[in-house]
This record gives sequence, structure tokens and C-alpha cells, in this order.
Amino acid sequence: MKPIPLVAYALLTLTACSARMAPTDLPDEAVRHVVAFKYAERATPAQIQEVTDAFADLPNSIPGILSFEHGVNISPEGLDRGFTHVYLVTFEDAAARDAYLPHPEHQAFGQLLDRLGILEEVFVVDYSP
Repeated sequence: MKPIPLVAYALLTLTACSARMAPTDLPDEAVRHVVAFKYAERATPAQIQEVTDAFADLPNSIPGILSFEHGVNISPEGLDRGFTHVYLVTFEDAAARDAYLPHPEHQAFGQLLDRLGILEEVFVVDYSP
């Protein structure tokens, strides 16, 4: 049997948890945008914090973002495949997510990632709770 990739396992867990614990104030049309980063070994803690801070600032300049969360993998299962940092953006709806993708501030965030050159891999998946 093939092991389930960490990101897929995390999404299954998030989906199962959100079905049981969905906030009552979350719109029915809400979209969750899960981003997992695998940082290069050369990435410094200061660079990772710079990325996290820039990501966390996007809700201040992009409309339609209801919430932002982030964290570092603490799973003891060893299935993370090197993805260490997870970022969860909750949008009002798919239209807000669609407007976020080409938004100049999101594009500037992408340019920061390119400039730093510390990402090995990115995994993104969206779902509706």
C-alpha cells in the first residue's frame, strides 16, 4: 500500500474536522485555500519569517479574505515529504479567491518568493468546507 502524502492526509483531516466543527458564521460559499511550502535547506529562519509575515499581511490589502492561519508541521507520522509550513486562507467565496490570484499584492508576494529563491516546492489545494 502506498503511503498517503502528508498534504492529502492533512486535507482529509481538515475536511473531516470542518464538517464537524464548521464555524456558524462562515458563509456557505466560503473557499479555503491551503498552501504548503517545502523550503530549501539554505532558507534561513529570518527568510521564512519574512515570507510568513508577507503572506499574513495579504488580508490587510486584498478584499474577500475572511481569515488567515499558518503553522509549522508537528506531525509525528513522517509523511510530510519535506513540506514544513502550511498556510490557510479562507475566502468569502470562489469569486474572492479568483480576484486574489491576479491581485497586485498577491503578485508582489510571488515576486518576493522568486527574489528569495528559498522554495523547493509548493502545494496548493482549495476546497469548500
